[in-house]
Amino acid sequence: MKIRAVEFVKSAVKPAHYPEYDFPEIAFAGRSNVGKSSLINTLISRRDMVKTSSRPGCTQLINFFLVNGDLSLVDLPGYGYAKVSKKIRAQWQPMVETYVGTRKNLLGLILLMDIRRDPGKEELDMVRWLETKQMPCLLVLTKADKLSKTKQIKQLDAACAAFNRDRNGIVLFSAKTRQGRQTIWDEVHNLIDWYQEEE
Repeated sequence: MKIRAVEFVKSAVKPAHYPEYDFPEIAFAGRSNVGKSSLINTLISRRDMVKTSSRPGCTQLINFFLVNGDLSLVDLPGYGYAKVSKKIRAQWQPMVETYVGTRKNLLGLILLMDIRRDPGKEELDMVRWLETKQMPCLLVLTKADKLSKTKQIKQLDAACAAFNRDRNGIVLFSAKTRQGRQTIWDEVHNLIDWYQEEE
């Protein structure tokens, strides 16, 4: 995808604050420090449009970005970081569930997991919950460059077993090498094509 323009639209906590447009929308979710911001920046070919931080738990709002004036990308708050206060952690689930449950133009969610750790209960629960909502979910293993090719495949197979998917259902990604970038865009375009056919 040729990126002509990207703009930060706004941050939101509840539906009344969401942007009032109906462009196709893709959301990104994952644990704190899993590399969400780096992945989105790599997709949109920008170095710092989405702020990255070495301090987990920084993104605590739903952040909306508009690409080429007709595609909305949404950075959801990271979850699972213990040093964030219990109050903030407790707000995460209802905030995200409300967003996924009410956002009419949301086409799918991209769930990120660090390739160096096995999927946890949060990821398994998230995918099961999205399935009940009939919400398409692309699984992405980030930081692939941190492992050898052999270990990448081992972790990929472990994730496939955990989520009952074949290798085509999970993408290996590296912000450093841009591995997986085109595959993710291809999946996004497939969802957009489906959305436009349904209209």
